[in-house]
Amino acid sequence: MDRHPQQIKRERQDVKRRARNVSSVSRLRTQIKRVLEATDKEKAQAEYTIAVSYIDKAASRGLIHKNTAGRRKSKITRHLNSLS
Repeated sequence: MDRHPQQIKRERQDVKRRARNVSSVSRLRTQIKRVLEATDKEKAQAEYTIAVSYIDKAASRGLIHKNTAGRRKSKITRHLNSLS
């Protein structure tokens, strides 16, 4: 099977993109988990703003679907509102 230079370059780029995407999604999940584990209202609020920013960025970059982004924001918002 032939190995064209463009194919070799494309595979190199794919590895870099995948590493970047996996890292971004992992950071997103960690941030959501921090919000859901928070029991203090002020701490949860601070984590919430960071998490919403990560979710919006991931949706705009195409890492997650926009409906998934909305669902995850809704989930952490419900948790935040349940804290008193």
